[in-house]
This record gives sequence, C-alpha cells and structure tokens, in this order.
Amino acid sequence: MTAKPDLHAETATALLPGPFLQWFEQKGWSPRPHQTELLARTRSGQSTLLIAPTGAGKTLAGFLPSLVELAGRQKRRPGEARRGVHTLYISPLKALAVDIQRNLGKPVEEIGLPIAIETRTGDTPAHKRQRQKLNPPDILLTTPEQLALLIAGTDARRFFEDLRIVIFDELHSLVTSKRGHLLALALARLRSFVPDLRAIGLSATVAEPDELRRWLVPQASPPPMAGIITVAGGAKPDISILESQERVPWAGHSARYAIPEIYDAVKKHKTTLLFVNTRSQAEMLFQELWRVNEDSLPIALHHGSLDVGQRRRVEKAMGDNALRAIVATSTLDLGIDWGDVDLVVHVGAPKGASRLAQRIGRANHRMDEPSKAMLIPANRFEVLECRAALEANYLGAQDTPPLLSGTLDVLAQHILGTACSSPFDADQLFDEVRSAAPYAGLDRVAFDRVVDFVANGGYALKTYDRYARIRRTREGLWRITHPRIAQQYRLNIGTIVEMPELNVRYVRQGRGASVRGGRVLGKVEEYFAETLRPGDNFLFAGKVLRFEGIRENECIVSAGGGKTQIIVPSYAGGKFPLSTYLADQVRGMLADPDHWQALPEQVSDWLRLQEEKSVLPKRGDLLVETFPRNERHYMVCYPFEGRLAHQTLGMLLTRRLERAGALPLGFVATDYSLAVWALDDMDALFKAKNPSLANLFGEDMLGDDLEAWLNDSWMLKRMFRTCAVIAGLIEKRFPGREKTGRQVTVSADLIYDVLRSHEPDHILLQATRADAAAGLLDVGRLADMLSRIRGRIVHKHLEQISPLAVPIMLEIGKESVNGGANESLLMEAADLIEEAMGTDEDRAGA
Repeated sequence: MTAKPDLHAETATALLPGPFLQWFEQKGWSPRPHQTELLARTRSGQSTLLIAPTGAGKTLAGFLPSLVELAGRQKRRPGEARRGVHTLYISPLKALAVDIQRNLGKPVEEIGLPIAIETRTGDTPAHKRQRQKLNPPDILLTTPEQLALLIAGTDARRFFEDLRIVIFDELHSLVTSKRGHLLALALARLRSFVPDLRAIGLSATVAEPDELRRWLVPQASPPPMAGIITVAGGAKPDISILESQERVPWAGHSARYAIPEIYDAVKKHKTTLLFVNTRSQAEMLFQELWRVNEDSLPIALHHGSLDVGQRRRVEKAMGDNALRAIVATSTLDLGIDWGDVDLVVHVGAPKGASRLAQRIGRANHRMDEPSKAMLIPANRFEVLECRAALEANYLGAQDTPPLLSGTLDVLAQHILGTACSSPFDADQLFDEVRSAAPYAGLDRVAFDRVVDFVANGGYALKTYDRYARIRRTREGLWRITHPRIAQQYRLNIGTIVEMPELNVRYVRQGRGASVRGGRVLGKVEEYFAETLRPGDNFLFAGKVLRFEGIRENECIVSAGGGKTQIIVPSYAGGKFPLSTYLADQVRGMLADPDHWQALPEQVSDWLRLQEEKSVLPKRGDLLVETFPRNERHYMVCYPFEGRLAHQTLGMLLTRRLERAGALPLGFVATDYSLAVWALDDMDALFKAKNPSLANLFGEDMLGDDLEAWLNDSWMLKRMFRTCAVIAGLIEKRFPGREKTGRQVTVSADLIYDVLRSHEPDHILLQATRADAAAGLLDVGRLADMLSRIRGRIVHKHLEQISPLAVPIMLEIGKESVNGGANESLLMEAADLIEEAMGTDEDRAGA
C-alpha cells in the first residue's frame, strides 16, 4: 500500500529555501500549514489577514515572506545605491516592537541571514533615527506615530521606494481609534509610492474579520477585501475566579481584601503577570503586594507614565526571568512573550471578553498548552462580570469594538503632513484618501472644507496669519507656507493627546521646589498635582513621595512617609468601558436563578435577598427603584450599559427632573447602575405622571435635551481641545519650548468660543460633536438602550434601600455630579448595608 504524500510537507519544501528547512529540522519543528499558506499568498501578491490563537506562531508566519525574499535578494554591488526598507512592521506598543526585535533576531542569526532589523519608536534616540533615514535597515519595527513622521519627510518617496511588505501586528487594536485612522491614511500614502505593496494583518481576537480585511486593501466599489487565513484550535485556558474567604466588597475597585490570596498565588508560580485597568490601580496593587512581601520576592511595576528607563529595566528583568511578579496596565497586554509567565492574574473585571482573552494569552504563550489565569473581582457586581467574561472565553466569544468612520481632525493632520513632504494635487490626494477604508465614504465637499481649514483655519480664523499653513501655487498644487510649519508639525504629530502632564522630579527632602537636578521618575497629570499641598504624601512609581511643589513643567517630590494620608494619583483616560456583550451577559445572569449556583455563596445570597425585598430585572427590562433615606429621595436604575452611557443618562435625567420641579441634588454612575437623589419625592411625581417614567426615559431626550445640555457643558470644550491639537490648530510643542497644559486649554477655550459664535458649522466643531457622541457620551449605546426598554420599565417603590442598590449608594460622595442644588451627603456604610440586608438574624431567617 502506497503511503499518501504529505502535501503540506511538499508545499513547505517548494516554498522554503534550504537553510530555512534545515533550521526548522534542527529545532525539531516543521512549518505549520498557516505559515506556508501565508508565505504562498504573499508571494502571489495577495494581502492577507491571519487570525490565529496565541502561541500559534503568528509572528514567524508574518515575517516568513519577508525573510525568504530578503534571503534570496542579490548582494549589493560596490558603488550601488543603498537599498531602502523592505519590510515595515507596525506595532501598537513600543514594548512590543522591542520584544519582536529580540525574538526575530534569534532565527535570523541561527539561519545565518544577512538581514538588518531595527526598531524606531518614540524612545529611539534622535541620532539613531537620523542614521536610519540615511542607512535604512531591511526590516524596520515601528509605531503608527513614527510612520506618520516618516511619510511627512521630504525624502519619504525615496525612503520607501524599495518597500515590499507591511505587517500590522495586533491589527484589531490598531484600527479601532483615531490612531487607526491616521495609520490607514499612512497606508494609502505608502501605496501611492509602491502600488503593488502587500499588507499582512496579524490578530488573535477579531469580532468582525471582514472589517479588517477591507482595512488592509485599497477601497473601491464594490469594496474589495484581503484574503483570510483562520487557524482553529489552541488549548482552552484554565481560568478561575477567586472565591475568597474574605467578604467581597460592595463597591470600589481596589480589591484590597484579596491581597493575601494574590500574594499566595504569586508564591506558588514562577512568574505572575498581574493586570489592572488603570494606572492608579497599578500603583496601589504594587504597594500592597510589597506590604505583605515577607519573602522579599522581586516584584516590579510597569505602566505608561513611568520613565522609559524604568520600563526598559523591568522588561529586561522579565526577559531574563528575574522577576516573580509584574503589576501592569495595558502596556503589556498585547502579543509580548515575556519569559516564563505561568500565571496571569486579572485584578478587577476585564470589561471585555476579547481583552481578557488577550491578557490571558500572555501566560505560557504556547498554542498547545493552556494559559492559566485567575480573576479577582473587586466588588459584588464585578463577580457577575468576571463570571460572564469567563464563560465568554470558553465559548470563544469576541467583542472587539467596531471600526468607525475616519474623523476630520485626523484627516487635517494627514493633509498637512502630506504638504510637509511635498506639494500635493487636491484631486489626486482625494482619491488617495478615499482608498483608505475609514474614509471610503468621504465626500468631496467635506474633503475640500478640510483642505480649506488647513490652508487658513476656516472662515472665522482666516484673517489670522498664524493659521495659514498651506497655500496654492500657480500650478494648482498645495504646499506649506513656511519651513517652520513642517518643523512644528513633526513636534506635534499623533492622535494620542494626553491630559497635561508634569515630570515627577525626585530631590532630597527639605530642599523645596526651587532646587535644580534630581532624577525623573515619570509623569503625573497636571490637574492631580494642582490638588496637592506641600507636605502631602502620594503614591507613584511604587514609592511614597512627599509633594514639595510645582516648578515650570515639573512636580518636585522627595521621600515621603509619616502619618500623613497617602493619595493615589488618578488619570483621566484610565477607565475601559464595559463591553455591550458582557453587559448583556450580566443582565441574563441576574435574571436566571439557575446561574447563581456558579457564584460565591455571599453573592448568590445577595441576589436572593434582592429578589425577596424588591425584584431582579429580566434580561430586556430596566428596573427602577425609588425609596426615601435621610430626608432625601432616591431613584436607582440598573441599565448595565457602562459608565459613560450612564453618566450621560444621569446628566439628561437631572435636567428633566429639574423641569418637573423635583429639585435633583446630584447623581452618580457606575458601569452597572445609576443613582439620582432629590429633595422632592420622585415616586409621587411618577405616580402623578409628572413626568411618567416612560416620558422621563423617552428617546427624545437625545434631541433637544442633549443639544441644550451640550451647549452649556464644559465637556465639549474639553473634547474640542483634543480635536484642535490633533488637527494642528493648536500646537502643544514649539522648537525649544513646550506650552503648559493651562496655556493649551486657554487657547482652545478662546478659539472654541469664537467658532461657536461665528462659524458653528466649522469642521472642528463637527469633529468635536462626533467625538463626544462616540466617546465621552456613548450616545449610540444610550440610544440603543432607550429603544430596548421602551414599554419595559419596571418600577418598584420601596420604603428603604434594596440590597442591589447598596453598591451605587456607597459611591455617593466619591465622585458625584451636582444637579440643581449643592449638598454633601455623608453616609455610614455599615448602617446603609444593615438597612438593605437586615440584621444577621433577619438574613438567617431569609
């Protein structure tokens, strides 16, 4: 009997040069089918999306076509011009680019390939970046911002003339924001230099693959798509939820109750990666772990505000397996393969099934071995969310956010960058921009308005010379008005506009804020530093620091300690939204008592008591509870639509209640619920239908009410500031100096007021409103919720607080937003919980 030929082995032999096959054989490996298939497709000229689980060899698959082509390239003859970059690798994280260089360098060296691989990120020294432009490597590992800088260079066409392949790692993470819009425009620009450029997208977590397939190729009608390779399989992760012996808190995000159990898990594993959702949580958790670290285990901290030197030291120690635990934010949750990480601990709910899958994949990082993870809910509602995320992971559910249409402020930045490179023809650039997937629907009128804005700032600002950045030549081409425009553009490039930050500079205690020198530990947001008084202690970079004062753009600190209260810095951009998928799963869990068996006893008891004292909402319903307490009247509702949508809902509800004469005093929102409190009896108003609950939650609130509130709100000014910086209307940095956050804000506020008065349809005001609707307000999600609950509002009048309302009531006073009157509510948590749950005897009887 003749054995069947191994077609895959034959394909690999036909596609891979001898040295590659020998390398695989020496390693005891064989090329995987998806690796050779991607090689074949790329060789045929096709752009391709590869979706594969963690550990499936995505990175090697993505680079294999480049390595094979470079290995077969003729050697450069004496006197021949230097070649340009052959392959661009685009990473969402600087740390990931550094990691890829380390991991890719090993097979290149072992196969003996004469290939130069270098990184180019914001951390790369200026002299090295300049040398790279004169003598480019074969493979350049970089970030979207550095790519935008390169294509804005006067030598961009020459630099990229030899480019053949561009690889996008963790593509799902790159494309869902303004950063992705700028990157899509950069890709379109690269294709204008190299029409036959091939794009490879790599991703492990994708909800809508066709969106990414369209993003990878130039758009036309009908929209074309890249090819797709999907790798099935991969070991199911081993995920558990901590069932603590301690009481799970009602509210809060610190998870301090579980610190001893987290430390015990760290001791039992080689290397533990501990993920949190915010930088302030990272600082707190790191400090708490060191407080109980009786064994002096090496534990490190990694987040985006730390000094780059400290981050690199941590990354090197991780690569050397010199750490037992690393506390990290999203700076380490993508693709990175760090040493012997054998446990991932997620402290706090993950807010998304795809985000959890991404972070869990950092453990083992091998396809055929299960990743091990432990979820630590910080409060009782998070127990439900963690359970929903765990089940979603086992089902393979994905909830990466959808792609959005390209924004006009990003387009303005790209147009100016194009002019910085060389004069452009508007007709040709319009066609080029429309070939980028996010801008495929852009009309010519909008494009011309953006060009006009870049040229003179728009109608209301055109009399000011400072806003004249490009002008039209006699030949009809657009070019920059002065070389300094290009210089300023390069200093202000990018779409990540952080809140104003100050360097944290460490000095010896007692020397005050006037002293010069000292080590920089990282950055804190300016508004946080302005709340401190000299002598205050705060937690940063894993240290207790004493605030000495502010000097120019620096926060001066010294060694802290003593009995003064320790403050943890907060960061405005730190919170992830709860995904729609997980929110729906939590609603379903609440409505299904059979599901409660999988929950810790104290949480299932809480839900049973809620069912007895009030009701639990059905999956499609909105439960609204009203009750009096301490001479105030409360309304608590449970939409489970995320903090942003709830905050917008709270703002609109308080406006409507003010009109009804309910005298609302304020509201507070979490990911799960919303509480409004008032002087008047809201229950009586609802019974008298003044207003009715149906009218109060009517979909029309997103019309005139939203418009009126936005016009009076500080929120649009805050968002306009971001759009103005991205669009280049306001420069944060100038050659040799930098504006303070306060100066940027004042400039933005003045321009905003001028435009609102004289040009209300200005493109930046349009961009601001679109951003606010999608970001700060989450209007689309709120609209879906109001439509879903129409006719399905369940009102329960209670004489006292319900068990389900305890978490949101404990938030009052922490971060409330005032309504029509000011007040300060101080509550004793023990009294509130006892009122809702009853005494121990009551609970035993129940």
